[in-house]
Amino acid sequence: MIPELGHLALIIALGLALALSVIPMWGSYKNHFQAMALAPSLAIGLFVFVAISFGCLAHAFLNDDFSVSLVATHSNSMLPSAFKFAAVWGNHEGSLLLWVLILSIWTAAVAVFSTPLPLPVLARVLAVMGFVAVGFLLFSLLTSNPFARLLPSTPSDGSDLNPLLQDIGLVIHPPILYMGYVGFSVAFAFAIAALLGGRLDASWARWSRPWTNTAWAFLSLGIMLGSWWAYYELGWGGWWFWDPVENASFMPWLAGTALVHSLAVTEKRGLVKSWTVLLAIFAFSLSLLGTFLVRSGVLTSVHAFAADPTRGVFILVFLACVIGGSLTLYALRAPAVSSRINFSWLSRDCLLLLNNVFFLTATLTVLFGTLFPLLMDALGQGKYSVGPPYFNAVFVPLMAVLVPFMGIGPNARWKQDSVSRWQRELLVPALVALLLGAVLPWFHAGEFNPWVALAVVLASWLALAMLRDLLSKLRHASGVGAGLRRLSPSYYGMQLAHLGFAVAIMGVVLATQYSVELDLKMSPGESHEIAPYRFRFDSLEQVRGANYVADEARFTVTRGGALVATMAAQKRRYLASGQVMTEAAIDAGVFRDLFIAMGDPIGDQAWAIRLQVKPFLRWIWAGAIAMALGGFLTLADRRYRRARSAATLTLPGANASGAI
Repeated sequence: MIPELGHLALIIALGLALALSVIPMWGSYKNHFQAMALAPSLAIGLFVFVAISFGCLAHAFLNDDFSVSLVATHSNSMLPSAFKFAAVWGNHEGSLLLWVLILSIWTAAVAVFSTPLPLPVLARVLAVMGFVAVGFLLFSLLTSNPFARLLPSTPSDGSDLNPLLQDIGLVIHPPILYMGYVGFSVAFAFAIAALLGGRLDASWARWSRPWTNTAWAFLSLGIMLGSWWAYYELGWGGWWFWDPVENASFMPWLAGTALVHSLAVTEKRGLVKSWTVLLAIFAFSLSLLGTFLVRSGVLTSVHAFAADPTRGVFILVFLACVIGGSLTLYALRAPAVSSRINFSWLSRDCLLLLNNVFFLTATLTVLFGTLFPLLMDALGQGKYSVGPPYFNAVFVPLMAVLVPFMGIGPNARWKQDSVSRWQRELLVPALVALLLGAVLPWFHAGEFNPWVALAVVLASWLALAMLRDLLSKLRHASGVGAGLRRLSPSYYGMQLAHLGFAVAIMGVVLATQYSVELDLKMSPGESHEIAPYRFRFDSLEQVRGANYVADEARFTVTRGGALVATMAAQKRRYLASGQVMTEAAIDAGVFRDLFIAMGDPIGDQAWAIRLQVKPFLRWIWAGAIAMALGGFLTLADRRYRRARSAATLTLPGANASGAI
């Protein structure tokens, strides 16, 4: 009965989404107050019924209702409760329902927290989000019903969740990633609403910017968690593989980064409005493209869901409707909302646009590398593989060239600046960065590494340039404390995000250049030295977990005779499915990680063992967390929480209250 209730709630949610996409939009054109005022209630109703549906599916998983096909194929009675709940989205149908739930959360949040918006604008924004919800609810109900029954042949137990997903990473990574992925729908909705209204101004950017920053921050955090999860769970010891599905989430992040900076120009200076709208459309379109790639079955990936071609066709058609329709609207309306360019080449305006060029170019290079094998296969030109060599060759130089401008941008003035002033302000940070790049690489390995030197120069330049900008802001304050209090949360968020980028650069390059890896055969009692550490294989024992048995290899790690860590790596066999998984042992530190993974048994008690020492790896994730926190920090800015009386976003012919 509970699954049928969940299915009914999903059908009701579809009806509410249809009403939300039609009635408020009609009201905004007919100046019908009651129709427009209905939008927030419909948005909240949509969230309530999608949440009920999601709760019913979670109930089926937590209570081992194996009459539901999804539960029978992706859960098991021995599965711990936390993983039973996470199994709700550890499959195609359930993850799609999570996608819709998060979309409804964003829609309800806009309805609740955007009351200062003029009513016609709010009605159009929510109507656009309702249209997106219609597409995905239809997708779920017509091709991916999560409540399909197996009656009357109900199995006594389930097939089990993929062991790769039986991890805390599944509990936290997908929801946070989807919050960012789906969150760009709000920026998209604001852009479409602005095009439909025929007017863009600084107030539009001010209302759109906090939603965009929040989505970008969630996506940053979600990608970081995915990298961390892959590192310790897959047993490879890598943190990024340029996997096509990794790229599917990375591309919206790159486009979203460009959008965040473009919104700053539009809000501060009222410029590049039509370009900002196009970026909003592009960022959300890439999110939809990622959904297509994951669920269409066209990709083979450890992240992808197996799906039949019908599902892929449905998403492709919906993708074409959303992207084609929005670009058509943009082509018709963009000339009416374009702005004149009135800044010099030497200005913050220009540097932020240059930032857009770099990030958009990086997005297109990743998009090309991801889609090229699919395109060649579709044209009958054979199987092609585009891997890390291509992405590293085209992506890394773009980021290296971008960083110098990232340091200049915050120190530059709007509209007009001069090279002589940049020299006065930034010559010392540049010289110090060059000095650090020449000296610091010698301290780690005793030899000069040019790639590490370049990373030190770029990262320290960015950090020192941000510090120089902060000091210039405090120059005329009555005191340091007073000056710091005067600065806005948006400024601190920008500082934190740029510093996080610098830390991530250091982590990526140092971990790549200084990592040491050794694959070898080891038996209990043997030891091997790697870098300054000695790994001793102490013992091999069998252990029992909640739903698995494992061979556990225990190691002692020493350095110069002193104990560093005791570590235990496992090779698990899951009882329900019989699948075998590697559980790596990791001793984490600020400046290095020690990593041990078991391969296959080789002879009598001998095993294939992978030993790794990975310096500064945690800096990558610390930098990503700092970037995400920087995005969240901007939400505390007062100008994003002004009352309706301060709102200036109006449509042609609208009065002060927003009514036409």
